[in-house]
Amino acid sequence: MPARSPLFLARSLLAQSRPQIRKHLNQAATSQASLLHGDIIGKTHRLILTPGETFTSRLQGTELHVTIPANVEPTESHAQYFIKQAALKALRAQAKAYLSRRLDALGRHGEFNFSAVRFSNAGTRWGSCSSTGTISLNIWLMQLPFELIDYVLIHELCHTRHMNHSPLFWEAVEQF
Repeated sequence: MPARSPLFLARSLLAQSRPQIRKHLNQAATSQASLLHGDIIGKTHRLILTPGETFTSRLQGTELHVTIPANVEPTESHAQYFIKQAALKALRAQAKAYLSRRLDALGRHGEFNFSAVRFSNAGTRWGSCSSTGTISLNIWLMQLPFELIDYVLIHELCHTRHMNHSPLFWEAVEQF
């Protein structure tokens, strides 16, 4: 949207385009590039691929070590499946460590009350808030810039006060 476009037009465009946006996001998710040696996983882990006897993985400090059988190319589909499963473990560890603390800090700052936080690997949602105050966050948030992570956290915290996307909800998001 152009910089001076009214907010209601952006919301209208988003509402009308939601099916197309989801379709494109799903296509992008299924055609993700291969994870290779040296790639960064989330905010803190570097992928270290080494040849060996069998598939193994372990987190060691800020490194995700994945061993692949010497006769298997890292770009082969079954190797990528194993590497991506290991990457999910690293993202989950990061999400639990960072997102929990950040959600608590933002919640205290804005005097929001939530009952619990849980983590998922949801396909199309960055987060959600239940009527009981449980905030669910997608571990893939760790791949986003920090300011976008904060936006999602604030969005979900505002749902603890407004369980809808009413004008009052959007005012709370904007205020915070």
